[in-house]
Amino acid sequence: YVGYDEGGQLTEAVRRRPYSVLLFDEVEKAHPDVFNILLQVLDDGRLTDGQGRVVDFKNTIIIMTSNLGSDLILEAKDNSETEAVKQKIDALLKQTFRPEFLNRIDEIIMFNRLAKENIKGIVRIQLDRVVRRLEERRIHLVFDESAIDFIADAGYDPSFGARPVKRAIQTYVENALAKDVLAGKFTENSTIKASASGGSIVFS
Repeated sequence: YVGYDEGGQLTEAVRRRPYSVLLFDEVEKAHPDVFNILLQVLDDGRLTDGQGRVVDFKNTIIIMTSNLGSDLILEAKDNSETEAVKQKIDALLKQTFRPEFLNRIDEIIMFNRLAKENIKGIVRIQLDRVVRRLEERRIHLVFDESAIDFIADAGYDPSFGARPVKRAIQTYVENALAKDVLAGKFTENSTIKASASGGSIVFS
């Protein structure tokens, strides 16, 4: 950016790939200089790097996430309280971010907390990836409903949402299954059924 000897990581990435999606995770923790840069991008649709080159952001989608008010969402009894929570979060955003920054954002979306069915859907998507990887080794893996329920329970934390799901799959599926494959229990062209039993996932 202006004042630097070389093109910055952000401007270089967008200059090379102008049709991009940029994600700023937990934007409330960003340095004030980052907000100054974002103001320029959101206002002018372009940014000047340290070499004086103007980089066009007009074809770039910018997504920013924030955990502001997440505790309010978790404390809500159910999604019927959404409107009241939204008003509190709007007030919190105005306390945290400058008006000129908020006014340049096209839309602010508040996500409700994840329900059990949402977690199960995420588990299915993640398990499909495991299944596809095993298909490349000619091993067919099938999960019954008990296995999906078990992983959804093990991988859900109200404070962290679906983030622990990946760790639960690694612990109860990938690591456990790898041991069985290495032990020679399953070979190519095997069909494996995964189900929950005794506080773990068993493969047969």
